[in-house]
Amino acid sequence: VQLQAFGGGVVQAGGSLRLSCAASGRTFNSYTMGWFRQAPGKEREFVAAIRSGGGPTYYADSAKSRFVVSRDNPKNTVHLQMNSLEPEDTAVYYCAAGKPILSSIASSRAYYHWGQGTLVTVSS
Repeated sequence: VQLQAFGGGVVQAGGSLRLSCAASGRTFNSYTMGWFRQAPGKEREFVAAIRSGGGPTYYADSAKSRFVVSRDNPKNTVHLQMNSLEPEDTAVYYCAAGKPILSSIASSRAYYHWGQGTLVTVSS
């Protein structure tokens, strides 16, 4: 499956953005979809994930109560709604597809298809 993330941009602190990831291929609905991010000078980190059927969902502590991950299997898309954005959320955001077991849901090594990333910049 090939992935393309889009929807990034520049937003003020406290604002919202909705990222989307479009997937090609007929097996999209068999994958767990994850969102990761990488800030300048930092390692890539887990943000959120959603299982193939639309649930359950998983979030990093930094994303809980502010971000919502969802998917539309007929349209081969997954979304990340980001609210109450903070300057610390500035990063390149990547979508990824994999079939991780629960203990690996937040590990980037458990995902084997990656999109190219979309930049989110939150200004203070």
